[in-house]
Amino acid sequence: MFHNLMIRLIVLLSLSTLAIVPMGCSQDAASAPNRASRDAEATGRTGVLLISHGSHSKRWRQMLLDVEQAVREPLLEMPGVEGVRTAFMEYNEPSIATQLKAFDREGYENVILVPIFLTVSSHSLNDIPTIVGMQSNPDTVKRLAEEEIEVYRPKARVTLVPTLDFTTLLKDNVAARAEQLVEQPEDTGVVLVAYGDARYNQQWEELMSELGRALKIKVGIDTVAYAWCGHLVDYAPEPTLRAIEQVFELEPKVAVLPLLVAYDPMFQDDIIGAAVEQSPRSEDILYRHDAILPDENLHRWILDIVQQTLAKS
Repeated sequence: MFHNLMIRLIVLLSLSTLAIVPMGCSQDAASAPNRASRDAEATGRTGVLLISHGSHSKRWRQMLLDVEQAVREPLLEMPGVEGVRTAFMEYNEPSIATQLKAFDREGYENVILVPIFLTVSSHSLNDIPTIVGMQSNPDTVKRLAEEEIEVYRPKARVTLVPTLDFTTLLKDNVAARAEQLVEQPEDTGVVLVAYGDARYNQQWEELMSELGRALKIKVGIDTVAYAWCGHLVDYAPEPTLRAIEQVFELEPKVAVLPLLVAYDPMFQDDIIGAAVEQSPRSEDILYRHDAILPDENLHRWILDIVQQTLAKS
């Protein structure tokens, strides 16, 4: 029953985005992690910790490790930055706690945490701050313990920067990928497929609307719908399939774009790919099993946000 209700909810959300409504991303929500930074003045050696969600997919993890390799040298050229690491929030090592312990052992006074997440979520606003000791919500602590995610308050001063928020970055990324797929934008609608977050659904909806507007302006796409593919819909392909069907009511062709950080076969193949295959009009669907990464704009964003954080220290 709950699963069916969630599918209907996503269908309604998809319908609401067929006509794009101008909406801006919540700046208060996007900046909330920054307010969680400790107030002590930053001095001494600084480390940068790139934090991503984690995945059972080796290819997914490698794409995030590739990001670290791309930004390592430019980061180490910044005054005070002497170490760059990657941590996975769940599923994999090295974990956030593991990497913070390593920074402590090596005598780092400061660590800048850079979460590579699309927009605000329970992970960025609750889980990560709790894991690093910035806040202590009993329910979150209990849940993390049940999921075997270690909480560790480091000796180093930690600063958690805002999420990628991806406003400009995502707009350019999605537009470029749409242009590669779509030959006739006047006859093609787009379905954006993202993980989703029930607690911060408003921010995710606003992000989808902003991306829809960008596709209209940059590519000439008139019809845009979206669907979730994560735990909110029990990792099911049906919401994506229903969004595709809604777009087909208005356009002869549909382009499906995963709004996911990296490639994971469970999402791009088993969920989104399955929805494409199940459509009775699959021959009219344009789909690549791709992701936001690789994207050099992401590398530049990381360098910019770390530089800005250093300047404020």
